Amino acid sequence: MSAWPHILIPYFKFIHIAALAIWAAGLFALPLMLTRHDPTNAQADYTRLRQASHYSYTLLVTPMAVLAIISGTVLIFLREVFVTWMFAKLVFVALMVVFHAWVGHVLVSVAETEGEHTPPSPTFPVLILLGIVLCVLALVLAKPDLGAIPMPEWLVEPRELQLPFDVPRR
Repeated sequence: MSAWPHILIPYFKFIHIAALAIWAAGLFALPLMLTRHDPTNAQADYTRLRQASHYSYTLLVTPMAVLAIISGTVLIFLREVFVTWMFAKLVFVALMVVFHAWVGHVLVSVAETEGEHTPPSPTFPVLILLGIVLCVLALVLAKPDLGAIPMPEWLVEPRELQLPFDVPRR
């Protein structure tokens, strides 16, 4: 493999960490913003809060989630990090994506549903998200050896099957 892709690793790491930090911060902030959606507020205040939460989700948090996932995927292949702790981390990242989708669902429900819709209390969702983010951080920073976890043979042994595309040689 040529040396030029490895020169890009610090840039992709910076993009990944920055996007992940903004994504996680947005996921923590949005449930708190949703609790402020109160139909008894004045129309101007409700509209301002509704637009702020909508634009935060669609123009900031979601693009940062996509950027974090794309840059993280590029880093996996550039660094060739195909180890068990990384796969465990990806499970928790998938849980962050599920949480992201849930926040979007609640956002639409609060804004688009006729009648009065009360958003859920932010305590439980924020605690769940905190646990997920702490697990991601613990796995990334500790890089534990999870080799003792039993894995199916088809995940750990080469299958000697031909890929549907040519693989470049090193």
